[in-house]
Amino acid sequence: MLYTQSTLSCDPKDHFVINRVNKDCVKIRALKSVIVRRHPRSENAALVSAGNVVFPAFLGRSGRRLLKREGDGATPRARMRVLGGFYRSDRLRLPQTRLTMTAIRSDDGWCDDPGHGAYNRPVRLPFARSHEKMMRSDGLYDICLVLDWNISERRRHRGSAIFLHLHAGRTTEGCIAVDRRAMLWLLPRLSRRTVVEVL
Repeated sequence: MLYTQSTLSCDPKDHFVINRVNKDCVKIRALKSVIVRRHPRSENAALVSAGNVVFPAFLGRSGRRLLKREGDGATPRARMRVLGGFYRSDRLRLPQTRLTMTAIRSDDGWCDDPGHGAYNRPVRLPFARSHEKMMRSDGLYDICLVLDWNISERRRHRGSAIFLHLHAGRTTEGCIAVDRRAMLWLLPRLSRRTVVEVL
């Protein structure tokens, strides 16, 4: 559900259609920041503010932490740029976006083994060390945006695969998860300069 403080439109006379990105809407200015605040009723839920729109989200099962560690189930409290993302081309047509989006293949993975040189990097499957499969049956990664947590400046055990992805009505392992309607609203408004800040 989206909570709006202003009408969702590109033009005051023309309401924005949430599930079909209008080409004219891509001309709107990219968001400089997206703010993620803890939901007042839950440690592992959030309210996401993007411009004049606020929508609910799920956080990690352990809530938010300043000192994020691999496997702790927490969402890092940090400022993270949106680097790009992945999507399931067999399930949806990608809306227009400024981000570089890669179609997910069956052999796409993401290494979450702190002892490997590819830690917190995409890998090709089969991969012998601990990893995530990017092609999921539950739809969570049908649209999956990579946040710059422990990527530009990588350290062992600091956490991996921190994404902004779709939710399935439950908490995450440390990512931020929103519903499809919210994600489709966000995509044309995000760029590599957009910072997602978890407070």
